[in-house]
Amino acid sequence: MAGVSIDDEEKVKTFICKQCDFSSNFQYFGSKPPFLKSILLLEEAYIKKDPFSSDCGIITLGSHCHHCKLSVCCSTSCSIFYTKRFCLDCVEKNINELPMEIRQLGTVKGNFT
Repeated sequence: MAGVSIDDEEKVKTFICKQCDFSSNFQYFGSKPPFLKSILLLEEAYIKKDPFSSDCGIITLGSHCHHCKLSVCCSTSCSIFYTKRFCLDCVEKNINELPMEIRQLGTVKGNFT
């Protein structure tokens, strides 16, 4: 890999969700994992190789909230993805700025307001 030293690859990198404190080591942050040429993610995300997959699968751990920039996991109790990732705190604070589909989702799940 160009530009990445062996020392950089050996450093343990940890993702931590600022909503629920979930943490996990990750191998890559971005939208085009170098170890999977055929995948392009819709967001820059923290990912790790799936240890249970025999065909180079990945696990998407989380990303950054588009509004507040905090790292949040992909759990529906911490964030949503609607063209971009938003933490639920920012969703609640800006609910009237979001599309009707998101507002209805919150009403059905009892998450927002």
